[in-house]
Amino acid sequence: MTSENTPLLRRTASSLSEINNSRLYLAVFSAVLGNFNFGYSLVYPSPVLPKLTSPDADPRLRMDPNQAAWFGSIYSLGAAAGGLGAMLLNDLIGRKMSIMMSAVPSTAGYTLMGGAVNLSMLHAGRFLTGVAGGMTAASIPVYISEISHKKVRGALGSCPQITAVFGTLTLYALGLVVPWRWLAVAGSVPAVLMVVLLVFMPSSPRRLLSLGQEQKAEKALRWLRGSNYNTSIELNAIQHSINTQVKVTWAQLGKPIYYRPILISVGMRFLQQMTGITPILVYMEPIFAKSNVSLEPRYDAAIVGAVRLLSVAVAASLMDKAGRKALLYTSSMLMFLSSLTLTMISHTTPCPAVNITAPAPNSELGNTLQASQETALSFVPLISTVVFIFGYAMGWGPITWLLMSEVLPLVARGVASGLCVTVSWVTAFVLTHVFTLLVDAYGLYVPYLMFTVVCVFCLLFNAVCIPETRKRSLEEIENYFRTGRTFTIRQNHPSVVSS
Repeated sequence: MTSENTPLLRRTASSLSEINNSRLYLAVFSAVLGNFNFGYSLVYPSPVLPKLTSPDADPRLRMDPNQAAWFGSIYSLGAAAGGLGAMLLNDLIGRKMSIMMSAVPSTAGYTLMGGAVNLSMLHAGRFLTGVAGGMTAASIPVYISEISHKKVRGALGSCPQITAVFGTLTLYALGLVVPWRWLAVAGSVPAVLMVVLLVFMPSSPRRLLSLGQEQKAEKALRWLRGSNYNTSIELNAIQHSINTQVKVTWAQLGKPIYYRPILISVGMRFLQQMTGITPILVYMEPIFAKSNVSLEPRYDAAIVGAVRLLSVAVAASLMDKAGRKALLYTSSMLMFLSSLTLTMISHTTPCPAVNITAPAPNSELGNTLQASQETALSFVPLISTVVFIFGYAMGWGPITWLLMSEVLPLVARGVASGLCVTVSWVTAFVLTHVFTLLVDAYGLYVPYLMFTVVCVFCLLFNAVCIPETRKRSLEEIENYFRTGRTFTIRQNHPSVVSS
């Protein structure tokens, strides 16, 4: 290490030590309320469909299997539309305003469902809440990534998934005691609170610098890092990253710095959905009803929701310790083993019966043992589903969102993140709609078998395609794709360092 670099490194270390994260955490909390609403609205059909498909339902709102399938899957179409909208809004009005705009379709959708008098209102409301979910899924991870520094980006990057899971658990819990119309009313509260808080939060310093608003960027960064933080070093690094970007043309998309991170992000979002997570969450209560679990399906759903929240919290604590790839390997293996178990126990081919004639005096004991065995086996679907959700929520759930915001190049981040969300939700729509048809035709065996195969592809994709981004700045990650081999940034001006 040369003597002239020593003061610069000391100033960098001093700047990092003087960071005050309290306002950063407040900004992240304000934004991820949109993810809470997303998780809540995604699984809304789970406790509602059993009521609307029962013979006692209001005749105007009673659903047959096809209508129920549309109610479950049309959310994903709305989310795809929201992702497309976010492609434009992220670069047109910025990440923060895109997040705030999502409150409009969200509130309108919940209002329609809460006051529904026919099926069209229910489906329209479900579609609008999906639009809001797609907008937040495309905007919030990028916003958090751009306002965070690298020491906490991994933990904060998992916050969208954590709050989405908490929203899901809240819906499952309220579904135990609250009528379905009031579930819709309650869903509009987080969206309104999100808008109120975000009014007082800063825009992304990266976006402000890209617009040439240096003073506003410096003010926003100082607000996020604290009054004692030396903003010049980080601002210089961000500006350097922006200066090295050029406007992307279709011809330039053939360069590795652009197509590699975009393909990795799209591939991860596609595989994330193909694991079957969306239909399992949306149809959780009906799935448990078909699996003949001893507990009531609504209690099974609440248990799975609680385990999912715990596993995401575990992933957040390990994100910057174990690394992204290690967690993705663990996640893929847990999902593979649990989906394989679900495939075997849901196979409709009966096993050959073994006829053992017990002595008459022991027949009562034999019946008791058989009943106990059946009761124990009935919990296998619940345990396997819990393991599947645990595996997904500690890896392919939060890390997919985080890596998307980390690896996408700044110049194409807004459009590319919208593209990823659109691909994700079109896949989710097809899978969620086809899932019910497959279950009606073949039982749970066929979809579970497909999910098992996908988990193998998840393992291979992680091994071959995904880089380890732990403790890397956004500028270092961009340099990795630019050079194809190293995260180290070599700059001509020693005054500019990576943040």
